[in-house]
Formats: sequence, structure tokens, C-alpha cells
Amino acid sequence: MTETASEVPAAKLALYADLVATLRGVERKGAPMPHTSQNGHIFSYMSKSGGLALRLPADVRADFLKTYKTTLCRAYGIVQTEYVDVPDALLEQTAELAPYLAEGLAYVRAMKPKPKVKPPKATAAKAKGIKSKNGK
Repeated sequence: MTETASEVPAAKLALYADLVATLRGVERKGAPMPHTSQNGHIFSYMSKSGGLALRLPADVRADFLKTYKTTLCRAYGIVQTEYVDVPDALLEQTAELAPYLAEGLAYVRAMKPKPKVKPPKATAAKAKGIKSKNGK
């Protein structure tokens, strides 16, 4: 687990850590927005207030929305059509929620990996306009 500061309430982070621990080889990432991802695709995240969102395939998502009487996730002024809001009471039920997290992982594993972004090759000296000894 990534050990960094977060605005998410500690109790919610602990529940999320328990949930993420149900998936072998998956770790929580991020500080301001704790999340899980695979191949560059996020499949779960917590908002600053501690709300959990899960990314699910269409059939599982429809079942989840109906079963738990919840809604699609709304963030940054838009509805995130692949993400569901997890009711707080369900977050406390790790065994019941874990299969849905596993579904989210399987869903993003089937996606084409996002290309890794390489940082520019400019060194700090080049960024400051300092020439090396050989004039480059």
C-alpha cells in the first residue's frame, strides 16, 4: 500500500485497504485520490469525502445498480458511465464487495494497456540553458 497523506477519512481508507487486499498483486495507489489501476486504467477510487467508485462492465454494473439501489458515479460535474457509487454500508462488507472489485480488475485487464508516458529527456542543466563542457 502506498503510504502517503490523503484527505479521505482514515476509517474509510482502512476499509478500502481491506478491500484492495482481497486482490493478490494489486496495491492501492495515489494520495489525494486513492485508487487501484491495471495497465493504466483505474478500476476503483475514493473521493476526498471517502465515497468509493467501482468501474464495472455493463452487465455487472446494471446488476450492481439494481441490487444496491445506487447510482452511477458523478465527479467533476460529469456522470462517469462506467463507474458506480458504492453505498457506505456495503464498503463495510468486504466479503460481499470483493467480487465486484475483482470484476472491475478483470474488466480493465481486458482493455488495451495505455501507453506509458515518458518524461522529456531534457536534464535540469538543459532546462536552465546551461551548456556542458563540450558545448552542447
